[in-house]
Amino acid sequence: MQSVTPRFKEALRWMAANRKAYHVVDEEELAKASGTEHHGGVCFLIKKRNGTSVQQWVAQSGEEDCVLALEDAGNPHNLGAMIRSCAHFGVKGVVLQDAALLESGAAIRTAEGGAEHVQPITGDSFIDALEQFRKAGYAIVTTSSNGKGMPLFNAELPKKMVLALGQDRDGVSDAAAAIADMSVSIDGTRAVEGLNVSVATGVLLGEWWRQHKA
Repeated sequence: MQSVTPRFKEALRWMAANRKAYHVVDEEELAKASGTEHHGGVCFLIKKRNGTSVQQWVAQSGEEDCVLALEDAGNPHNLGAMIRSCAHFGVKGVVLQDAALLESGAAIRTAEGGAEHVQPITGDSFIDALEQFRKAGYAIVTTSSNGKGMPLFNAELPKKMVLALGQDRDGVSDAAAAIADMSVSIDGTRAVEGLNVSVATGVLLGEWWRQHKA
């Protein structure tokens, strides 16, 4: 709608600079495009992002690469925080069972710009994706909150690894744990059971960065 165009001048300038099409339409057309009369005068049509296959990913990876693999990622705020950590520490790929999870509004807001730097990787199943990475020379690393894993800050993390994480309470499935090459634990006071999975992700990726990129 012409009346709200001035409010979106920065967005329109960006779209023009990046050759993204936009149209100024009347009220009826906008309601049709958005599917509602409560559109606030603007509607963005965003193409759904498709996931990269494991085969495509490993074909372009270098000698050093860290991929985050999330089993049953359900909390969009946790996901957004983990994606932000990925962007900060240069982790460009994340294995998800549904690439559309990265399009969640809550995840994108929490990532605060990180989502555009991370590419979803999908496979027939989570376990299948891990197995394909192993065959391509990646080590599978999981975490342990019961103290049985190797202390993270004593561990030599692989140059090419997939960090496989599950939900806060249960961690990865037994099937995923069974094919892991390494299990690490994050030392602390043990005043609490463990770290939130998004916080743990930042610690783990930060240590990989320190060992191989810093």
